[in-house]
Amino acid sequence: MQSKEDILKKYFAKAGIGGTVSINDLRDKDFNGDTLSADERTALRNFDHYRLEELNKQPNDMAFHECYRKLQVLANLADFREFLKEGYFDGEKA
Repeated sequence: MQSKEDILKKYFAKAGIGGTVSINDLRDKDFNGDTLSADERTALRNFDHYRLEELNKQPNDMAFHECYRKLQVLANLADFREFLKEGYFDGEKA
């Protein structure tokens, strides 16, 4: 599994950031009542699990807030398929 910094560098280096469907795009889609595919639901669940794990690892408030901001960037810019990779699985079945 890639580190948060590696993922951020990868997505900021992309020429066409706007062309990918992000975790937040999926949240909007779900909120609007649109049906999500099994992969989309899995990506949301995996991201939520990953987010909680990362935030709970932080030793102090400053580190927590920095991590939170990086996770917000990931949720807004990273392709949701990143969170279908094995390293993000939360162990629950769909």
